[in-house]
Amino acid sequence: MALKQISSNKCFGGLQKVFEHVSVELNCKMKFAVYLPPKAETGKCPALYWLSGLICTEQNFVSKSGYHQAASEHGFFVIAPDASPRGCNVKGEDESWDFGAGAGFYVDATEDPWKTNYRMYSYVTEELPQLINANFPVDPQRTSIFGHSMEAMDICSNLQPCILFLGQKSL
Repeated sequence: MALKQISSNKCFGGLQKVFEHVSVELNCKMKFAVYLPPKAETGKCPALYWLSGLICTEQNFVSKSGYHQAASEHGFFVIAPDASPRGCNVKGEDESWDFGAGAGFYVDATEDPWKTNYRMYSYVTEELPQLINANFPVDPQRTSIFGHSMEAMDICSNLQPCILFLGQKSL
């Protein structure tokens, strides 16, 4: 999978970058942010995958959290994907802020018309780690996942596929 670099900025001796790629799981372009610590220049480093909640993009954690100094000092990557597929032109995906675009819920949809694009569980547990491991000096034996909000907790608390009836509000 080819990566297209969108931005690169020096930060605490490392690099904060954003990439775009065509996702096989989601059948659309996806963006993710990645912080490369200074130690990545000389060897493999551990990685943390950050999962944001509803309506967030890859930019929310990067611009609001202030994690860069700690990541630099302790020598770990931070990967922050967009929380949802966007621009897939699925009927109804833009009708509500809490369902569809911006609300991928980190599960794999099983019903039409959602199942073609809304496969965030497979994206964050399989495709994205494979992409990261193939393109960055990440130690795949030292990775972890964390996040915020109910959407991210879906995957962080269980890491098991679960059934979500898309079309029903999860209140």
